[in-house]
Amino acid sequence: MPHSVTKVVIPAAGLGTRFLPATKALPKEMLPVVDKPAIQYVVEEAVRAGLPDVLFVTGRNKNALENHFDRATELEAILMKKGDEDRLSRVAESTDLANVHYVRQGDPKGLGHAVLRSKAHVGDNSFAVLLGDDIIDGRDLLLERMLQVHDVRDTCVVALMEVDPSQAHLYGIATVEATDEDDVVRVRGLVEKPESGSAPSNLAIVGRYVLKPEIYPVLEQTQPGRGGEIQLTDALLTMAEDDSDGGVHGVIFRGRRYDTGDRLDYIKANVEMATEREDIGPGLRSWLKEFAAALDD
Repeated sequence: MPHSVTKVVIPAAGLGTRFLPATKALPKEMLPVVDKPAIQYVVEEAVRAGLPDVLFVTGRNKNALENHFDRATELEAILMKKGDEDRLSRVAESTDLANVHYVRQGDPKGLGHAVLRSKAHVGDNSFAVLLGDDIIDGRDLLLERMLQVHDVRDTCVVALMEVDPSQAHLYGIATVEATDEDDVVRVRGLVEKPESGSAPSNLAIVGRYVLKPEIYPVLEQTQPGRGGEIQLTDALLTMAEDDSDGGVHGVIFRGRRYDTGDRLDYIKANVEMATEREDIGPGLRSWLKEFAAALDD
């Protein structure tokens, strides 16, 4: 049965300050993971799940992102003249990947505010929100599972992962209760980046959401929270406490996730994903063994 969601919102207005000076002129979403911008993996995930309508919520200095999903006619002509069909197909891939739209966030007032900027495009439909810092391995069908739970239970759905308690203060953390499905829980409480040692659980929200349109009026009434920003977590807490619209459920994800939002994790993501590649993986794995052995000497 086809799912009811057709549109994806990808917030991409952040300044990427953790990656300065690289992000002084280059959007953080365009930092490469092996040989593709991080954001392209996210769009590919949406398309695989049957969601080809993508809205980017952008800010200033994001022209490179928009150009990446547009035609590069001069480059394509050069590659065509050279007969380089392989590189030509890779360049054209991002152009033909999805139906892409853009809206500016303006002032950076938080994730909740960014999602609110999508209201005119989404309308009265449920939609998915995918954050660019998280790359989900294409072999793990997290978004597909979330869409299924949304359609069956008529609820907002968040992706949850177990994290080390020492890292809980870096995430939005959920309080949950079990359902009749092993990987699905009912969300009863949410707190954004709790103080160290005070997290109610080790179930962290990772950057995937399937939201009902009822989230919009809740966001419009949500006051700035942590960091003076409008937090999506705060709006979801309001919906979790109200059963009239189906509440909020979580899908517990135990698959492969690559974090590109932190410098060390970004490097790890590049290495992990590169070792999986057929073209460069064998050579890289061999070099890594030699490099690790040299470190032990």
